[in-house]
Amino acid sequence: MTEELVRPTETVVPLLPCVSPGKVLAKGRPRITRYRPGASRFSVVDPSGNTIIFIRRDEPQDLEYGGSKRLVGLARVLDNARILREFKSDDLAAFRALNSGLRRHGDTAPAVEQALALAALIELSTALEEHERVPDWGARLQAIRLTASERDRVRDAVADPAVLESWLPDAG
Repeated sequence: MTEELVRPTETVVPLLPCVSPGKVLAKGRPRITRYRPGASRFSVVDPSGNTIIFIRRDEPQDLEYGGSKRLVGLARVLDNARILREFKSDDLAAFRALNSGLRRHGDTAPAVEQALALAALIELSTALEEHERVPDWGARLQAIRLTASERDRVRDAVADPAVLESWLPDAG
């Protein structure tokens, strides 16, 4: 016998028993919250609901949680949804804010802001298991004309860009 085998008195408990290798849960318990480019924190929730928040050491002391006062229209809605999702971990409130904000400000907003809102709604719908409207939002996203850099910006705004691939293809 080698030293690598588990001794009969030891038990091996997987950290995430309900997850297959290579997958990270984004909702439910246990889970890891999103860590996006430019973010300074993320959290881990264990199966009992205990949360540990990891904060980058060089996070600015004057970090603004309340949103920018200079933004207007859909840009302000996007910022509010970001705060609800990333700092308050409230996906449902972010979903509602984006949904109503897109209806209210979508027609007058720049194309990239519309695309960002639609991408966030698609991602949140997937996380909240509200799949009914995803095809409609996906079709709207696909109809928006974006430059390559704007498409990259939209992809970078979601945790899993693969969720957008069928509606946000590379320019051909």
